[in-house]
Amino acid sequence: MSRPTPRRTVLAAALGAAAAAVITPGPAVAAPSGGGRIDYRAWLTPADWRHGTARGTCPRTGHRTGLVIDRAVGTLDYPDPHTGTTATWEYATWTGPVHRMPAPASEIVASWNAHAPAGTWLQVELRGAYTDGGHTPWYVMGRWTAGDAPGDIRRTSVDGQKDGKSNVSTDTLAVDSTATGLRFVSYELRLTLCRRPGSGLTPMVWRLGAMGSDIPDRFTVPASAPGEACELKVPHYSQEIHKGQYPQYDNGGEAWCSPTSSQMVLAYWGRVPSAADLAWVDRSYADPQVCHAARYTYDYQYQGCGNWPFNAAYAATYHDMQAVITRLRSLNDVERLIHARIPVITSQSFLASELDGAGYGTAGHLMCVVGFTRDGDVVANDPASPSDAAVRRVYKRRQFENIWLRTKRHNAQGQVKSGTGGVCYLYFPAEPSGAQRRALAAVGVR
Repeated sequence: MSRPTPRRTVLAAALGAAAAAVITPGPAVAAPSGGGRIDYRAWLTPADWRHGTARGTCPRTGHRTGLVIDRAVGTLDYPDPHTGTTATWEYATWTGPVHRMPAPASEIVASWNAHAPAGTWLQVELRGAYTDGGHTPWYVMGRWTAGDAPGDIRRTSVDGQKDGKSNVSTDTLAVDSTATGLRFVSYELRLTLCRRPGSGLTPMVWRLGAMGSDIPDRFTVPASAPGEACELKVPHYSQEIHKGQYPQYDNGGEAWCSPTSSQMVLAYWGRVPSAADLAWVDRSYADPQVCHAARYTYDYQYQGCGNWPFNAAYAATYHDMQAVITRLRSLNDVERLIHARIPVITSQSFLASELDGAGYGTAGHLMCVVGFTRDGDVVANDPASPSDAAVRRVYKRRQFENIWLRTKRHNAQGQVKSGTGGVCYLYFPAEPSGAQRRALAAVGVR
Protein backbone atom coordinates (compact mmCIF):
# COMPACT_ATOMS: atom_id res chain seq x y z
CA MET A 1 0.00 0.00 0.00
CA SER A 2 2.62 2.51 1.02
CA ARG A 3 5.76 4.03 -0.41
CA PRO A 4 8.20 2.78 2.26
CA THR A 5 11.34 4.55 3.40
CA PRO A 6 13.80 4.23 0.49
CA ARG A 7 16.59 1.68 0.76
CA ARG A 8 19.56 2.88 -1.22
CA THR A 9 23.05 2.07 -2.44
CA VAL A 10 25.35 4.58 -4.10
CA LEU A 11 26.06 3.84 -7.77
CA ALA A 12 28.63 5.62 -9.93
CA ALA A 13 27.44 7.15 -13.21
CA ALA A 14 30.07 6.95 -15.96
CA LEU A 15 28.19 8.88 -18.61
CA GLY A 16 28.81 12.34 -20.05
CA ALA A 17 27.39 14.61 -22.68
CA ALA A 18 27.54 18.25 -23.67
CA ALA A 19 24.89 20.57 -22.24
CA ALA A 20 22.78 22.81 -24.45
CA ALA A 21 22.10 26.47 -23.77
CA VAL A 22 18.71 27.16 -25.36
CA ILE A 23 16.05 28.34 -22.91
CA THR A 24 12.52 27.08 -23.59
CA PRO A 25 9.84 28.46 -21.29
CA GLY A 26 6.64 26.48 -20.86
CA PRO A 27 3.21 27.20 -19.42
CA ALA A 28 2.80 27.29 -15.66
CA VAL A 29 -0.41 26.28 -13.95
CA ALA A 30 -1.31 28.64 -11.14
CA ALA A 31 -3.02 27.18 -8.09
CA PRO A 32 -5.82 29.00 -6.29
CA SER A 33 -5.48 30.65 -2.88
CA GLY A 34 -1.69 30.53 -2.69
CA GLY A 35 -1.57 26.85 -3.63
CA GLY A 36 1.75 27.12 -5.38
CA ARG A 37 2.75 26.73 -9.02
CA ILE A 38 3.06 23.66 -11.20
CA ASP A 39 4.97 23.48 -14.47
CA TYR A 40 4.96 20.35 -16.63
CA ARG A 41 7.13 20.41 -19.77
CA ALA A 42 7.47 17.57 -22.28
CA TRP A 43 9.57 16.79 -25.34
CA LEU A 44 7.75 14.54 -27.80
CA THR A 45 7.68 15.98 -31.34
CA PRO A 46 10.37 15.91 -34.05
CA ALA A 47 10.89 19.65 -33.47
CA ASP A 48 11.29 19.03 -29.73
CA TRP A 49 13.97 16.41 -30.29
CA ARG A 50 15.81 18.65 -32.77
CA HIS A 51 16.04 21.41 -30.16
CA GLY A 52 18.27 19.23 -28.01
CA THR A 53 21.90 18.26 -28.43
CA ALA A 54 22.18 14.81 -30.01
CA ARG A 55 25.25 12.59 -29.80
CA GLY A 56 24.39 9.54 -31.87
CA THR A 57 20.61 9.87 -31.46
CA CYS A 58 17.94 11.03 -33.89
CA PRO A 59 14.14 11.19 -34.08
CA ARG A 60 12.52 8.33 -35.98
CA THR A 61 9.20 9.17 -37.56
CA GLY A 62 6.41 6.78 -38.42
CA HIS A 63 3.32 5.65 -36.54
CA ARG A 64 4.82 7.39 -33.50
CA THR A 65 7.83 9.68 -33.47
CA GLY A 66 10.50 8.73 -30.97
CA LEU A 67 14.15 9.28 -30.20
CA VAL A 68 16.40 6.31 -31.11
CA ILE A 69 20.05 5.36 -31.43
CA ASP A 70 21.30 6.31 -34.88
CA ARG A 71 24.92 5.36 -34.17
CA ALA A 72 26.78 4.46 -31.02
CA VAL A 73 29.19 7.14 -29.78
CA GLY A 74 31.00 4.95 -27.27
CA THR A 75 30.76 2.06 -24.85
CA LEU A 76 30.33 1.90 -21.10
CA ASP A 77 30.69 -0.84 -18.52
CA TYR A 78 27.71 -1.04 -16.18
CA PRO A 79 28.07 -3.06 -12.98
CA ASP A 80 24.49 -3.98 -12.15
CA PRO A 81 24.16 -4.04 -8.34
CA HIS A 82 21.01 -6.15 -8.57
CA THR A 83 22.37 -8.97 -10.72
CA GLY A 84 26.01 -8.80 -9.64
CA THR A 85 27.18 -8.79 -13.25
CA THR A 86 29.07 -6.21 -15.30
CA ALA A 87 28.33 -5.86 -18.98
CA THR A 88 29.51 -3.61 -21.80
CA TRP A 89 26.93 -1.51 -23.65
CA GLU A 90 26.98 0.82 -26.64
CA TYR A 91 25.34 4.16 -26.01
CA ALA A 92 24.19 7.42 -27.57
CA THR A 93 22.82 10.50 -25.83
CA TRP A 94 20.40 13.39 -26.13
CA THR A 95 20.61 16.46 -23.91
CA GLY A 96 17.56 18.67 -23.79
CA PRO A 97 17.60 22.45 -23.92
CA VAL A 98 17.62 24.39 -20.68
CA HIS A 99 14.02 24.74 -19.54
CA ARG A 100 13.49 27.84 -17.42
CA MET A 101 10.40 27.39 -15.31
CA PRO A 102 7.95 30.29 -15.11
CA ALA A 103 8.34 30.22 -11.32
CA PRO A 104 11.10 28.66 -9.18
CA ALA A 105 10.44 25.12 -7.99
CA SER A 106 11.31 23.22 -4.82
CA GLU A 107 10.74 19.77 -6.38
CA ILE A 108 11.14 18.21 -9.82
CA VAL A 109 9.87 14.80 -10.95
CA ALA A 110 10.86 13.42 -14.37
CA SER A 111 8.82 10.86 -16.31
CA TRP A 112 9.16 9.18 -19.69
CA ASN A 113 7.34 6.98 -22.21
CA ALA A 114 9.49 4.51 -24.09
CA HIS A 115 9.98 1.07 -25.55
CA ALA A 116 13.14 -0.77 -24.52
CA PRO A 117 13.26 -4.28 -25.96
CA ALA A 118 15.38 -7.01 -24.43
CA GLY A 119 19.04 -6.13 -24.86
CA THR A 120 18.45 -2.38 -24.42
CA TRP A 121 17.87 0.12 -21.62
CA LEU A 122 17.91 3.83 -20.96
CA GLN A 123 19.00 6.27 -18.31
CA VAL A 124 17.26 9.57 -17.48
CA GLU A 125 19.30 12.30 -15.80
CA LEU A 126 18.46 15.80 -14.65
CA ARG A 127 20.61 18.82 -13.82
CA GLY A 128 19.01 21.78 -12.08
CA ALA A 129 20.08 25.39 -11.73
CA TYR A 130 19.59 27.10 -8.37
CA THR A 131 18.37 30.58 -7.56
CA ASP A 132 21.83 31.26 -6.05
CA GLY A 133 23.46 30.76 -9.45
CA GLY A 134 24.84 27.26 -8.83
CA HIS A 135 23.97 23.95 -10.44
CA THR A 136 23.23 20.46 -9.21
CA PRO A 137 25.32 17.57 -10.51
CA TRP A 138 23.73 15.38 -13.15
CA TYR A 139 21.32 13.33 -11.01
CA VAL A 140 20.15 9.92 -12.23
CA MET A 141 16.35 9.89 -12.13
CA GLY A 142 16.08 6.30 -13.27
CA ARG A 143 17.71 3.42 -15.11
CA TRP A 144 14.91 1.68 -16.94
CA THR A 145 14.09 -1.19 -19.23
CA ALA A 146 10.69 -2.60 -20.05
CA GLY A 147 11.40 -6.21 -19.05
CA ASP A 148 13.67 -8.38 -16.97
CA ALA A 149 15.10 -10.83 -19.49
CA PRO A 150 18.26 -12.76 -18.53
CA GLY A 151 21.31 -10.60 -19.17
CA ASP A 152 19.35 -7.35 -19.06
CA ILE A 153 19.79 -4.74 -16.36
CA ARG A 154 17.23 -4.39 -13.58
CA ARG A 155 15.07 -1.27 -13.35
CA THR A 156 16.46 0.89 -10.60
CA SER A 157 16.44 4.23 -8.90
CA VAL A 158 19.76 5.45 -7.50
CA ASP A 159 20.36 6.20 -3.83
CA GLY A 160 22.70 8.62 -2.11
CA GLN A 161 22.52 11.43 -4.67
CA LYS A 162 22.96 14.83 -3.02
CA ASP A 163 25.13 17.94 -3.15
CA GLY A 164 24.45 19.65 0.17
CA LYS A 165 21.61 21.71 -1.29
CA SER A 166 19.32 19.11 -2.82
CA ASN A 167 18.82 15.37 -3.00
CA VAL A 168 17.02 12.68 -4.97
CA SER A 169 14.57 10.54 -3.03
CA THR A 170 13.82 7.59 -5.34
CA ASP A 171 11.93 9.55 -8.03
CA THR A 172 11.85 13.13 -6.72
CA LEU A 173 14.54 15.82 -6.76
CA ALA A 174 13.99 18.29 -3.93
CA VAL A 175 15.84 21.15 -2.27
CA ASP A 176 16.99 20.14 1.19
CA SER A 177 15.24 22.98 3.01
CA THR A 178 12.52 25.16 1.53
CA ALA A 179 12.86 27.48 4.53
CA THR A 180 16.19 28.78 3.17
CA GLY A 181 14.42 30.17 0.10
CA LEU A 182 16.62 28.15 -2.25
CA ARG A 183 14.80 26.91 -5.33
CA PHE A 184 15.42 25.53 -8.82
CA VAL A 185 15.00 28.07 -11.61
CA SER A 186 15.66 25.76 -14.56
CA TYR A 187 16.73 22.26 -15.49
CA GLU A 188 18.07 20.11 -18.31
CA LEU A 189 17.19 16.50 -19.02
CA ARG A 190 19.61 13.99 -20.50
CA LEU A 191 18.82 10.64 -22.08
CA THR A 192 21.37 7.89 -22.52
CA LEU A 193 20.16 5.06 -24.76
CA CYS A 194 22.04 1.76 -24.41
CA ARG A 195 22.18 -1.51 -26.34
CA ARG A 196 24.35 -4.58 -26.61
CA PRO A 197 27.37 -3.82 -28.82
CA GLY A 198 26.67 -4.47 -32.48
CA SER A 199 23.06 -5.56 -31.92
CA GLY A 200 21.40 -2.84 -34.00
CA LEU A 201 18.56 -2.68 -31.47
CA THR A 202 17.51 0.58 -29.88
CA PRO A 203 15.21 1.93 -27.21
CA MET A 204 12.67 4.40 -28.55
CA VAL A 205 11.58 7.32 -26.35
CA TRP A 206 8.24 8.87 -27.31
CA ARG A 207 7.88 11.36 -24.47
CA LEU A 208 10.31 12.83 -21.97
CA GLY A 209 9.10 15.35 -19.45
CA ALA A 210 9.38 16.77 -15.97
CA MET A 211 7.10 18.45 -13.48
CA GLY A 212 8.54 21.28 -11.40
CA SER A 213 6.49 22.62 -8.52
CA ASP A 214 6.63 24.74 -5.42
CA ILE A 215 3.72 23.81 -3.19
CA PRO A 216 3.66 25.70 0.10
CA ASP A 217 3.76 23.85 3.40
CA ARG A 218 0.15 23.35 4.43
CA PHE A 219 -1.87 21.04 6.63
CA THR A 220 -5.16 22.10 5.05
CA VAL A 221 -6.08 23.31 1.58
CA PRO A 222 -8.89 25.51 0.25
CA ALA A 223 -12.13 23.70 -0.54
CA SER A 224 -13.28 23.58 -4.15
CA ALA A 225 -16.89 23.93 -5.27
CA PRO A 226 -18.40 20.72 -6.70
CA GLY A 227 -19.07 20.41 -10.41
CA GLU A 228 -21.40 18.10 -12.31
CA ALA A 229 -21.73 14.44 -11.41
CA CYS A 230 -20.00 11.94 -13.67
CA GLU A 231 -18.61 8.41 -13.25
CA LEU A 232 -16.38 6.40 -15.58
CA LYS A 233 -16.64 2.63 -15.95
CA VAL A 234 -13.17 1.68 -14.75
CA PRO A 235 -12.64 -2.00 -13.88
CA HIS A 236 -12.33 -2.93 -10.22
CA TYR A 237 -9.14 -4.67 -9.04
CA SER A 238 -8.21 -5.32 -5.43
CA GLN A 239 -4.57 -5.51 -4.36
CA GLU A 240 -5.58 -7.36 -1.21
CA ILE A 241 -6.59 -10.56 -3.00
CA HIS A 242 -2.93 -10.86 -4.03
CA LYS A 243 -1.53 -11.06 -0.50
CA GLY A 244 1.39 -13.48 -0.41
CA GLN A 245 1.64 -13.77 -4.19
CA TYR A 246 5.12 -13.22 -5.66
CA PRO A 247 6.69 -11.83 -2.47
CA GLN A 248 9.89 -11.03 -4.42
CA TYR A 249 8.00 -7.98 -5.67
CA ASP A 250 7.63 -5.89 -2.51
CA ASN A 251 6.33 -8.73 -0.34
CA GLY A 252 3.28 -9.40 -2.47
CA GLY A 253 -0.04 -7.80 -3.27
CA GLU A 254 -0.67 -6.01 0.00
CA ALA A 255 1.86 -3.38 -1.17
CA TRP A 256 0.69 -3.24 -4.81
CA CYS A 257 -1.59 -0.17 -4.73
CA SER A 258 0.33 1.60 -7.50
CA PRO A 259 0.48 -1.20 -10.11
CA THR A 260 -3.08 -2.24 -9.26
CA SER A 261 -4.31 1.29 -9.88
CA SER A 262 -2.24 1.49 -13.06
CA GLN A 263 -3.71 -1.76 -14.35
CA MET A 264 -7.27 -0.61 -13.63
CA VAL A 265 -6.80 2.47 -15.79
CA LEU A 266 -5.03 0.55 -18.53
CA ALA A 267 -7.94 -1.92 -18.65
CA TYR A 268 -10.33 1.04 -18.87
CA TRP A 269 -8.48 2.07 -22.04
CA GLY A 270 -8.69 -1.51 -23.34
CA ARG A 271 -4.99 -2.24 -22.81
CA VAL A 272 -4.38 -5.60 -21.14
CA PRO A 273 -1.49 -8.08 -21.17
CA SER A 274 -1.70 -10.88 -23.71
CA ALA A 275 -2.08 -14.53 -22.77
CA ALA A 276 1.61 -14.97 -23.60
CA ASP A 277 2.49 -12.07 -21.31
CA LEU A 278 0.62 -13.76 -18.46
CA ALA A 279 1.93 -17.28 -19.02
CA TRP A 280 4.32 -16.95 -16.07
CA VAL A 281 1.51 -16.22 -13.56
CA ASP A 282 0.05 -19.07 -11.50
CA ARG A 283 -3.22 -20.01 -13.21
CA SER A 284 -5.02 -20.24 -9.87
CA TYR A 285 -4.55 -16.50 -9.23
CA ALA A 286 -7.38 -14.11 -9.99
CA ASP A 287 -6.58 -10.94 -11.94
CA PRO A 288 -3.17 -12.14 -13.14
CA GLN A 289 -2.70 -8.81 -14.91
CA VAL A 290 -2.13 -7.19 -11.49
CA CYS A 291 0.76 -9.60 -10.81
CA HIS A 292 2.13 -8.68 -14.23
CA ALA A 293 1.96 -4.96 -13.46
CA ALA A 294 3.73 -5.46 -10.14
CA ARG A 295 6.57 -7.38 -11.79
CA TYR A 296 7.13 -4.79 -14.49
CA THR A 297 6.90 -1.69 -12.29
CA TYR A 298 9.21 -3.09 -9.61
CA ASP A 299 12.19 -0.88 -8.69
CA TYR A 300 15.00 -3.15 -7.55
CA GLN A 301 16.68 -0.43 -5.45
CA TYR A 302 13.55 1.01 -3.87
CA GLN A 303 12.39 -2.59 -3.44
CA GLY A 304 8.85 -1.65 -4.25
CA CYS A 305 6.32 -1.07 -7.01
CA GLY A 306 5.55 2.52 -6.04
CA ASN A 307 8.17 4.38 -8.10
CA TRP A 308 5.96 6.99 -9.79
CA PRO A 309 7.82 7.32 -13.13
CA PHE A 310 8.28 3.55 -13.40
CA ASN A 311 4.50 3.14 -13.25
CA ALA A 312 4.05 5.75 -15.96
CA ALA A 313 6.73 4.11 -18.09
CA TYR A 314 5.01 0.73 -17.68
CA ALA A 315 1.64 2.17 -18.74
CA ALA A 316 3.20 3.66 -21.86
CA THR A 317 4.55 0.28 -23.00
CA TYR A 318 0.98 -0.58 -24.01
CA HIS A 319 -0.15 0.17 -27.55
CA ASP A 320 -0.53 3.88 -28.26
CA MET A 321 -0.62 4.95 -24.62
CA GLN A 322 0.91 8.04 -23.01
CA ALA A 323 1.54 8.56 -19.31
CA VAL A 324 2.54 11.58 -17.24
CA ILE A 325 3.42 12.25 -13.61
CA THR A 326 2.28 15.70 -12.53
CA ARG A 327 0.44 17.58 -9.80
CA LEU A 328 -3.06 19.03 -9.93
CA ARG A 329 -4.43 22.08 -8.12
CA SER A 330 -7.82 20.94 -6.85
CA LEU A 331 -10.61 18.45 -7.39
CA ASN A 332 -11.96 20.82 -10.05
CA ASP A 333 -8.97 19.77 -12.19
CA VAL A 334 -9.90 16.14 -11.60
CA GLU A 335 -13.51 16.85 -12.53
CA ARG A 336 -12.37 18.45 -15.78
CA LEU A 337 -10.38 15.33 -16.67
CA ILE A 338 -13.15 12.94 -15.62
CA HIS A 339 -15.63 14.78 -17.85
CA ALA A 340 -13.15 14.30 -20.69
CA ARG A 341 -13.18 10.53 -19.90
CA ILE A 342 -9.69 10.48 -18.34
CA PRO A 343 -9.43 8.72 -14.93
CA VAL A 344 -6.93 10.13 -12.43
CA ILE A 345 -4.66 8.08 -10.16
CA THR A 346 -3.94 10.03 -6.98
CA SER A 347 -1.31 9.60 -4.26
CA GLN A 348 -2.17 10.41 -0.65
CA SER A 349 -1.46 9.53 2.99
CA PHE A 350 -3.83 9.75 5.95
CA LEU A 351 -5.01 8.44 9.28
CA ALA A 352 -8.07 6.19 9.34
CA SER A 353 -9.95 9.00 11.10
CA GLU A 354 -9.21 11.43 8.24
CA LEU A 355 -11.05 9.52 5.50
CA ASP A 356 -14.43 8.17 6.47
CA GLY A 357 -15.20 4.79 4.96
CA ALA A 358 -11.63 3.80 4.16
CA GLY A 359 -11.21 1.71 7.28
CA TYR A 360 -7.43 2.05 7.32
CA GLY A 361 -4.63 4.57 7.58
CA THR A 362 -1.54 4.74 5.39
CA ALA A 363 1.79 6.49 5.03
CA GLY A 364 1.32 6.47 1.26
CA HIS A 365 -1.32 4.99 -1.02
CA LEU A 366 -2.47 5.18 -4.66
CA MET A 367 -6.08 4.95 -5.75
CA CYS A 368 -8.03 5.79 -8.87
CA VAL A 369 -10.58 8.62 -8.97
CA VAL A 370 -13.27 7.57 -11.44
CA GLY A 371 -16.05 10.06 -10.79
CA PHE A 372 -18.09 12.36 -8.59
CA THR A 373 -21.54 12.08 -7.04
CA ARG A 374 -24.31 14.67 -7.32
CA ASP A 375 -23.10 16.09 -4.00
CA GLY A 376 -19.54 16.38 -5.35
CA ASP A 377 -18.14 13.52 -3.30
CA VAL A 378 -15.33 11.44 -4.78
CA VAL A 379 -15.97 8.07 -6.39
CA ALA A 380 -12.72 6.13 -6.12
CA ASN A 381 -11.58 2.69 -7.12
CA ASP A 382 -9.59 1.94 -3.98
CA PRO A 383 -7.34 -1.10 -4.42
CA ALA A 384 -6.96 -1.42 -0.63
CA SER A 385 -10.27 -3.31 -0.54
CA PRO A 386 -10.91 -6.90 0.51
CA SER A 387 -12.32 -7.94 -2.88
CA ASP A 388 -12.83 -6.64 -6.40
CA ALA A 389 -16.52 -6.15 -5.59
CA ALA A 390 -15.64 -3.81 -2.70
CA VAL A 391 -13.22 -1.59 -4.68
CA ARG A 392 -15.73 1.15 -5.53
CA ARG A 393 -15.83 3.65 -2.67
CA VAL A 394 -17.41 7.04 -2.14
CA TYR A 395 -15.28 9.41 -0.06
CA LYS A 396 -16.29 12.80 1.30
CA ARG A 397 -15.05 15.52 -1.00
CA ARG A 398 -13.60 17.78 1.66
CA GLN A 399 -11.70 14.96 3.36
CA PHE A 400 -10.33 13.53 0.13
CA GLU A 401 -9.23 16.85 -1.30
CA ASN A 402 -7.36 17.74 1.86
CA ILE A 403 -5.46 14.47 2.31
CA TRP A 404 -4.43 14.50 -1.35
CA LEU A 405 -3.37 18.14 -1.76
CA ARG A 406 -1.73 18.89 1.57
CA THR A 407 2.03 18.77 2.00
CA LYS A 408 2.10 18.33 5.79
CA ARG A 409 0.23 15.98 8.08
CA HIS A 410 0.42 14.39 11.53
CA ASN A 411 0.88 10.67 11.90
CA ALA A 412 -0.65 8.52 14.64
CA GLN A 413 2.18 9.50 17.00
CA GLY A 414 1.58 13.21 16.41
CA GLN A 415 4.75 13.64 14.40
CA VAL A 416 4.78 15.97 11.40
CA LYS A 417 5.16 14.06 8.15
CA SER A 418 4.95 15.01 4.49
CA GLY A 419 2.07 14.76 2.06
CA THR A 420 2.23 14.47 -1.72
CA GLY A 421 0.80 17.89 -2.60
CA GLY A 422 -1.53 16.64 -5.33
CA VAL A 423 0.66 14.13 -7.18
CA CYS A 424 -1.19 12.10 -9.79
CA TYR A 425 -0.70 9.72 -12.72
CA LEU A 426 -2.45 10.60 -15.98
CA TYR A 427 -2.74 7.85 -18.61
CA PHE A 428 -4.32 8.70 -21.97
CA PRO A 429 -4.15 7.64 -25.64
CA ALA A 430 -1.40 8.73 -28.02
CA GLU A 431 -4.15 10.42 -30.04
CA PRO A 432 -6.55 11.92 -27.48
CA SER A 433 -9.86 13.40 -28.55
CA GLY A 434 -10.32 17.13 -28.87
CA ALA A 435 -12.07 17.29 -25.51
CA GLN A 436 -9.29 15.29 -23.92
CA ARG A 437 -6.62 17.56 -25.40
CA ARG A 438 -8.40 20.60 -24.01
CA ALA A 439 -8.76 19.03 -20.57
CA LEU A 440 -5.11 18.02 -20.50
CA ALA A 441 -4.02 21.46 -21.66
CA ALA A 442 -6.08 23.03 -18.89
CA VAL A 443 -3.99 21.15 -16.32
CA GLY A 444 -0.72 21.99 -18.08
CA VAL A 445 -0.19 18.75 -20.06
CA ARG A 446 0.28 18.59 -23.82
